[in-house]
Amino acid sequence: MTLLLIALNALAFALEAFVPASLIDDFALWPLHPVNAGAPAFHPWQLLTYSALHANFPHLAFNMLGLFMFGSEVERVLGAARLLKLYVASVVCGGVVQLLTAIALGGDAYPTVGASAGIFGVLVAYALLFPRRRVVLLFPPIPMPAWLFATGYALIELLLGVSREAPGVAHFAHLGGMAGAIAMMGFWLRKRRRDAFD
Repeated sequence: MTLLLIALNALAFALEAFVPASLIDDFALWPLHPVNAGAPAFHPWQLLTYSALHANFPHLAFNMLGLFMFGSEVERVLGAARLLKLYVASVVCGGVVQLLTAIALGGDAYPTVGASAGIFGVLVAYALLFPRRRVVLLFPPIPMPAWLFATGYALIELLLGVSREAPGVAHFAHLGGMAGAIAMMGFWLRKRRRDAFD
């Protein structure tokens, strides 16, 4: 499933090269109430399709690297079906949080694209499954336990989102993706506990 998700993202990126404007207008995540006159409209399917589009090749490559690094291990424990459910829940939750944030904070109407909400969700699942496993930052190369890596990333995203010091990045979508993954992991844990007592 991890490799299939990577392949789907790569295919969508290839399609963007041929019809970029049409794909962005129809499948990127647009605000519910755009500020700019004439901006493309929001459609419900965008809560999922925005994740398959990427701004450029480095954006795609970085996201797919994260998906491969963390997704393959999460899939090994949860299985392909649950990895897909977790990924989709993270993407949709990230999209909803991004829409609500756009309403609350206002600003220009710009599209949200990228698989980052799904990747952040997979990262959280990895940290919950392997909290003490060492993860090494790329820049600078500092090793730390997975739980600290995920927590630190969440705090940075929250700080950058609130301060608006890194515009053009959907920080709250990232946080929404994390929240979606936590909700799914919590649901499965409670279900397992209930099944154990039945």
